[in-house]
Amino acid sequence: MSHKKKILLVDDSQTVLLMHQLLLADRGYELITARDGQAAVESALAERPDIIFMDVLMPRVDGFAACQELRAHESTRDIPVIMVTTRGEPHNVQRGYESGCSDYITKPFNANELLDKLERYLGE
Repeated sequence: MSHKKKILLVDDSQTVLLMHQLLLADRGYELITARDGQAAVESALAERPDIIFMDVLMPRVDGFAACQELRAHESTRDIPVIMVTTRGEPHNVQRGYESGCSDYITKPFNANELLDKLERYLGE
């Protein structure tokens, strides 16, 4: 029996987290949430999720900084990080990749796009 894939959802908006959770609820994943970049890094180190969906604009530590920090730790270095942001401009996308994110989706996100990325990165 394969273990449940673990997904870390990071967003300062409770609404966005709920949307993610509703979309993923019945798909057999274990869902963990964090409300800012600092909490995201702590959760990732403790929980070792299989994939992380990370908002960019958040209090305390933003998504770019959190992603850089995750890449700096050996145990979280290879976890796919998908940036989820309202800022789809090329320079922001560029910044995301420079901070070490694996991929990028813009809000309001398309459910199919999110699920496609999940399948691609989790190899299902």
